[in-house]
Amino acid sequence: MGGDPGIGKSTLLLQTAATIARGGNDVVYVSGEEAAGQVRLRAQRLGVADAPIRLASETSVRDILTTLGQGDPPALLIIDSIQTMHSDTIEGAPGTVSQVRGCALELIRYAKSSGAALVLVGHVTKDGNIAGPRVLEHMVDVVMSFEGERSHQYRILRALKNRFGAVDEIGVFAMASGGLDEVSNPSMLFLSGRDAPLAGSSVFPALEGTRPVLVEIQALIVRLQSGATPRRAVVGWDNGRMAMLLAVLESRCGLNFSSAEVYLNIAGGYRLSDPAADLAVAAALVSALADKPLPDKSAWFGEVSLSGEIRPVAHSELRLREAGKLGFARGYGPSDAKTGSSTVRYTGLGQLANLVDQVMGSQ
Repeated sequence: MGGDPGIGKSTLLLQTAATIARGGNDVVYVSGEEAAGQVRLRAQRLGVADAPIRLASETSVRDILTTLGQGDPPALLIIDSIQTMHSDTIEGAPGTVSQVRGCALELIRYAKSSGAALVLVGHVTKDGNIAGPRVLEHMVDVVMSFEGERSHQYRILRALKNRFGAVDEIGVFAMASGGLDEVSNPSMLFLSGRDAPLAGSSVFPALEGTRPVLVEIQALIVRLQSGATPRRAVVGWDNGRMAMLLAVLESRCGLNFSSAEVYLNIAGGYRLSDPAADLAVAAALVSALADKPLPDKSAWFGEVSLSGEIRPVAHSELRLREAGKLGFARGYGPSDAKTGSSTVRYTGLGQLANLVDQVMGSQ
């Protein structure tokens, strides 16, 4: 499990360990970054200090495995973090490539021979990738990323690799004073505060694995004086993809963004990678440019090609069903999308120009 510093990795694992330990399973939590007293203080703050977790503060892999070998193997072994571990049989300081690879190999060998479930906490680089050798991700069975913005209360646990199940599934949690709480309906979290329709705002039914999540996309267009260099700023979406979408809108639809600053934001700090977000982003941009709100309670999805065609995307029926559950009455997307028995009134759009006509003609 990787994640930014302070995002809540240790909190999540301590709560998980307490739940498993209370179920009668033997759990060992080894912290190489904090003293046992510090972990105990966090457990008291989280209300899990009474859980029967075996706690240790140690960085020597040999000492950890020797101690564990003296009794029955635990059901769950948590190492926080792998970058702080070291082996005296390997040269180098803790956190170096050789130490991380060697320590992980010894711990994984123990887990496979004993049947214990092993969780390794990993530091991340400034790009968000797990620090250390790439082979570390190949050695383990599951790679999870715990992410979110510190300015927002929500956190997302995302599976990047899973040898035994689906990938790209997510779990959504809210950071509270007493730890992490499960968010059973993440769509309501990302759409909170939407009262009246505003220009430059659209709703996109994103798909995380098999779980649809409705997120709000916000766009702002600012006209500049002649001669000024326009700025493009994107938060939560791919910058290059927005540049491509602006080019398609200018070339295929005759809209002019070249003399305007364009700002795009995914509300709630959510990060989108679904190509089906193209149509929702385009709708927000056109709405902001025309200063006209999109139709009330409408959801938008579809992939936009360079020719301006709106291409079909996967699981359109699932997206519309989730929108209907949250009270959305209209859906816009590819003309050949499967709508199934959804209660949402669906409108198919074949070309991006149809979107422009739809927005310009909306009240």
